[in-house]
Amino acid sequence: MAFFLCSLFFLISSASACDSCVHRTKVAFFSKADALSSGACGYGSLAIGFNAGQLAAAVPSLYKDGAGCGSCFQIRCQNKTLCNRQGTKVIITDLNQNNQTDFILSSRAFRAMAYKGMDQGILKLGLVDAEYKRIPCDYKNQNLAVRVEEGSRKPNYLAVKFLYQGGQTEIVAVDVAKVGSPNWTFMTRNNGAIWNTDRAPAEPLQFRMLVTYGYDGKWIWAQNVLPADWKVGVIYDSGVQINEIAQEGCSHCDNGSWN
Repeated sequence: MAFFLCSLFFLISSASACDSCVHRTKVAFFSKADALSSGACGYGSLAIGFNAGQLAAAVPSLYKDGAGCGSCFQIRCQNKTLCNRQGTKVIITDLNQNNQTDFILSSRAFRAMAYKGMDQGILKLGLVDAEYKRIPCDYKNQNLAVRVEEGSRKPNYLAVKFLYQGGQTEIVAVDVAKVGSPNWTFMTRNNGAIWNTDRAPAEPLQFRMLVTYGYDGKWIWAQNVLPADWKVGVIYDSGVQINEIAQEGCSHCDNGSWN
């Protein structure tokens, strides 16, 4: 138990780095529109529908072994001739292994950094200086959703993927139990946004997620998510949304206006 608690504290602490500070980097883009839909987060073709296709692959320090999947960032190009001040807002759907850039963007997100009518100019550059910071994800009136993944089979094996996670935080632990039962079974992060267990309880199922919040964490309880007749490939409404913002664990961050 002591090892589990220490490991959990490490996950929460490492997930609460200075993301919302302003950082500087170089940003490139994927020329193929579907490149980010096969990303390490495991969103598959669903990613194309996220955020109007404004997606990004992030370096390991932002990907966070999958905990950073679904997080949102604002990125602004530094070329004053071609680029606007609003920049682009992206969702992390993939891992970027290129050590020359913190992000590789979808072409739609890359073009969004340019002034109207100048998007072809920024595409020709291919690689631009940029600054970025983490921002809360906002899905308006949409709840956190749970998709039952391929390979799930009753009565024991269950794999799920979390979609449309709001707030500015990470899911660092997931438990599952039969609705009304106090006996929780922990799930393991398989890869990216996918969690699984080979000891799934009897249906219907409830979930609780530990998210980074404050300096430790907070449990979010979704009381009735998967029905007894759940189906593989179906997306279920969790009935809750995550709106928390994690407290940064760094010693200094410029919280002033981003001019």
